[in-house]
Amino acid sequence: MKSRSAWLLLGLLLPLGAAPAREASAAQQPPPPAPFAAPGPGRVAVASAHRLATEAGLAVLRRGGNAFDAAVAVAATLGLVEPQSSGIGGGFFMLIHRASDGREVMVDAREIAPSAVTEAMYRNADGTLNSHASLEGPTSAGIPGAPAGLVWVNRKYGQLKLAEDLAPVLRIAREGFQPDARFLKELAERKALIARYPGSAALLLPGGDVPAAGWTLRNPDYAATLERLAREGEAGFYRGPLAEKLVSAMRAAGGNWTRADLAAYRVRERAPIRFDYRGYRVVTAPPPSSGGVAMAEIFNILRPYDLSEMPRVARDHVIIEAMRRAFRDHNDYLGDPDFVQMPLAMLLSPYYADGLRASILPDQATPSSQLPGALVRDPGRHTTHFSIVDKVGNMVSCTSTVNDLFGSGFVVPGTGFVMNDEMDDFALVPGQPNVYGLLGSQANAPAPHKRMLSSMTPSFVIGPDRTLVLGSPGGSTIITQVFEGILAFMHGDSAAQIVAKPRYHMQYLPDVVSVEPDTFDPQVTGQLEKMGYTLKLRQPWGFMNAVIWSRKANRLEAASDPRGTSGLGKVQ
Repeated sequence: MKSRSAWLLLGLLLPLGAAPAREASAAQQPPPPAPFAAPGPGRVAVASAHRLATEAGLAVLRRGGNAFDAAVAVAATLGLVEPQSSGIGGGFFMLIHRASDGREVMVDAREIAPSAVTEAMYRNADGTLNSHASLEGPTSAGIPGAPAGLVWVNRKYGQLKLAEDLAPVLRIAREGFQPDARFLKELAERKALIARYPGSAALLLPGGDVPAAGWTLRNPDYAATLERLAREGEAGFYRGPLAEKLVSAMRAAGGNWTRADLAAYRVRERAPIRFDYRGYRVVTAPPPSSGGVAMAEIFNILRPYDLSEMPRVARDHVIIEAMRRAFRDHNDYLGDPDFVQMPLAMLLSPYYADGLRASILPDQATPSSQLPGALVRDPGRHTTHFSIVDKVGNMVSCTSTVNDLFGSGFVVPGTGFVMNDEMDDFALVPGQPNVYGLLGSQANAPAPHKRMLSSMTPSFVIGPDRTLVLGSPGGSTIITQVFEGILAFMHGDSAAQIVAKPRYHMQYLPDVVSVEPDTFDPQVTGQLEKMGYTLKLRQPWGFMNAVIWSRKANRLEAASDPRGTSGLGKVQ
């Protein structure tokens, strides 16, 4: 009898196209949907992590803007009211669908490394990762991409002037708003870091302490920064007096940015990852996001199984094993496509998935240590996501981030926004996990002006009758959250059901399955543990936002994750 290790290796080396006999009776795959040419819904829907951001997007739509104008408004407003998660000191991936010609593209406004970056900057004397350098202060910050991304989306896809898109957030910044309980709680978690920097403390710690509920935060500096962007375009941020101020302050505080780094920043447009699964077409994020590739790999592994007909434990078993294998490849192969060649044809191939599927034991967990190839902390709501559909059928799925809570904690005085700490998303010490527990290889090692790998996975799903616009924050769990949300959509769930559904997550290492409370009942938990799984209960994670367009019924739904306190999904 073969050992388990030998059996696993045999499975990975099976001839392409081979599949275990138990799948021979799987349902015939239905054809994918034809590209839809339905008229627009005639109404608009916006779902975001904060009611003020949702209302800003709706206000721009009422003024005659399209979904892309609304996206600029929502993103800029989230940077003001939810700075712990996103902002113009960070970056975003924005997946767009233009109804007039069917154009689908991902706007890549991801941050880039400064030119002076070296791996040695982020290592202790013993070679281990120096997390203070990668997560705190100016050394942790990449060159922001969000300002250039907002200008790009407005100019290329919007209908209004940038100043019109930004009008709602400018008003809120000057008049002020009351931060919610989550903002104040997460501010308290990062208080010590924020207090180090005068610009950060002046903005976020009035009187030197975390303010009480009911505090009104006014941010005229943020308004002034956005007004400069509206007047001068990207040059207003990446060149001239503001660029000089940013570079001088970053270098004075220990960073290594240069004016040339800012001037070198460029938005990229990338072809989305597209794949079909059981009558649905998924359009999702390509590298430098790892999300689309990993999600396609998961669906390809699961393709022969009729999940709806499987017993609960058997279904969860194969899903967890598919997640495990996709994250193993995430760690080994993926990086910035402008810098590394990735075997995407292999990773996206259904034949490659056949070999991975064959290594899944029918009634036992696969120890990650036995998979050839290439520490997770609690996943949270860092990062943010919003979804938009306008009346003519333009769609936006955008995930934006500054990485950790309040990013690097560093605010350049007089600018009104927090800098990211995205340098931690590089494989700074290959083989050692980052803040989200993800390992990395040389493919994601830092290099001048290179984009760091991301888990952000904004997605569209086009089914026979309905279309889904979906995404979520949550670090490494973003990929599995979006995957599980898509499965729920394919099951027929509503937008509200999708965003509220309990979640579980496996990412290869550590070899545990993270689960939210009430995800599995005691019987299922016991059966999974008997199969060899280690289940670890985590507090609820993510902050998913979804819009569903029921094309035949010409109906829109918008829903924001109930795990948040200030999110709003609204149809008008």
